[in-house]
Amino acid sequence: MRYLTPQYYMADPSAHVFNGRLYIYPSHDRESGVPQNDNGDHFNMKDYHVFSMDDVENGEVIDHGVILDVKDIPWAGRQLWDCEVACKNNKYYMYFPLKDKNDIFRTGVAVADKPEGPFIPQSDPMRGSYSMDYCVLEEKGEFYFYFGGLWGGQLQRYKDNKALESGGTYPADDEPAIAPRVAKHGFAV
Repeated sequence: MRYLTPQYYMADPSAHVFNGRLYIYPSHDRESGVPQNDNGDHFNMKDYHVFSMDDVENGEVIDHGVILDVKDIPWAGRQLWDCEVACKNNKYYMYFPLKDKNDIFRTGVAVADKPEGPFIPQSDPMRGSYSMDYCVLEEKGEFYFYFGGLWGGQLQRYKDNKALESGGTYPADDEPAIAPRVAKHGFAV
């Protein structure tokens, strides 16, 4: 087994091949001292790194350093969870879940000219966005944005894309599960 980042705690990576190199975009956690709970309050994720290599068997792993930091995001509250990156028209778009100042997950977008960043965050989250666990799929020049996530991802707090005042509930054992969402993406940044 090969460890890419033995000195960091990184998880939930998205991986992409851009310009013939493999780029890995993981979440980055640190010890917080907060007791573990179902809300994920103990996670202390403040930035993203990106790692790249040209040969997965023997190639050198390059840590490009911090490519986005929570302190640079104007609407930030806390916790940068798993991210996703897509490329269109030679621009790289990073989608990241971040709790806003009201502790609600929103989807942020940061843009870069290179896959290794730096990524510059937009001044506001995507309108109407919530939750986490993203995947962007390109098919025939069209882009689709998938997302989901319960508990910490807060998907249970929404119905018909509107926040529930009561905070939401989980389905009963005999009810269908809360399904992930998909939206067609137009890259209007």
